[in-house]
Amino acid sequence: MTTELEPVYDAELVPLDEERQPPAPARYTITQHGILAPGQLPPPGEEPWTDADFHISDEDMEELAKPDLAENTLYNRERTVAAFVTWCAKEGRVPWPCTTETYTAYGLHLIRRGKREEFAPDTVRQYMSRIYNWQPEKRRPDPARARGKIRVWRREWKAAGGEVNRSAALTMSYLLKCLEQCDESTHIGIRDAFALALAYHNLHRRSELTDLLATHLRIMNSGLMVTTATSKTDTDSQGATEFLADRPDTQLVRRARAWMDVRKKIGADGPYRPVFVALTVKGNLASRKLATKRGEKMKPGAINDRVQLLADKAGIPYIAGKKVTAHSLRAGPNTDMKARGVPLAARNRRGRWAPDSRTADTVYDRPEIDPLEDPLAKVPVGGRKSPGAA
Repeated sequence: MTTELEPVYDAELVPLDEERQPPAPARYTITQHGILAPGQLPPPGEEPWTDADFHISDEDMEELAKPDLAENTLYNRERTVAAFVTWCAKEGRVPWPCTTETYTAYGLHLIRRGKREEFAPDTVRQYMSRIYNWQPEKRRPDPARARGKIRVWRREWKAAGGEVNRSAALTMSYLLKCLEQCDESTHIGIRDAFALALAYHNLHRRSELTDLLATHLRIMNSGLMVTTATSKTDTDSQGATEFLADRPDTQLVRRARAWMDVRKKIGADGPYRPVFVALTVKGNLASRKLATKRGEKMKPGAINDRVQLLADKAGIPYIAGKKVTAHSLRAGPNTDMKARGVPLAARNRRGRWAPDSRTADTVYDRPEIDPLEDPLAKVPVGGRKSPGAA
């Protein structure tokens, strides 16, 4: 019995890790614009991404965890979102990402509350806008129906006598009355007088005024050069620099120098420290160790409190039925300038409104109406000229 042996092959053994791996499957990219001939394959993909391209470091994660919004914007959104989340929980709905039905239902819920005089239409519009912006960008609901219902309600509300609650205009004559209430023999009075004069000259919002650093302010004999580093409408943080000419009535330069001297005296000077700081009752620098967000900067609400206090002392807490607030220092100068024929473009620049905005004319022009200045008074009684009239 014979046994056939298996043939022996003379060949080199290749280690396992050097074995040739099969080529990775080709990746192709195609869109609705591709034109392919019969049998032709789409073009190969162009993105040579690896796992590393989809990860970031712990340091990056920590930075991204910080909010991208301004402090007051973030505060308002958090309050609005918290109310929406609470309502969704009660209704058994998902708040994030929410459906168009949930978004619309919540808008109608707020409108019903508004009709019971809990909210004004513009307030509901702001609430719904915050909720919309809070949603993930690519999964946001359709806001059309909710916005449409708010518009209809606003027309009805306006026709029924509703009025937007806006601050009074602190025009020059009223500003001077408030300045007279500042006791400029004290540190607090010197600070308040400069804050009022500066806010009027540059149409400052509260946050713009309190965020101002000493390096943003240059004092000259003829006026001030002021840079507003960031503002509500300056989304790219390009900044805006304005020359504010001195005037004998507001005495802007004298008051600026007086306050900067006080800052140095109380140990608050330095180019990168805030222009306006909180003071103790005795006029010393207030401790801000617990103010983790604002640091040494005054709170915007504190500016509002000071303006209202001074207006009350001046006997003008209300002007033309509207309450005086810090925002009155923005409406007042715009109203004064428009009454003297200053063009809209110049007022937009000074107030840091968008170049094509008409807000300065439609919202911030708040002249007092003199009941004796009736244009119909120019028409003669009876419609005819009196005898002997030229």
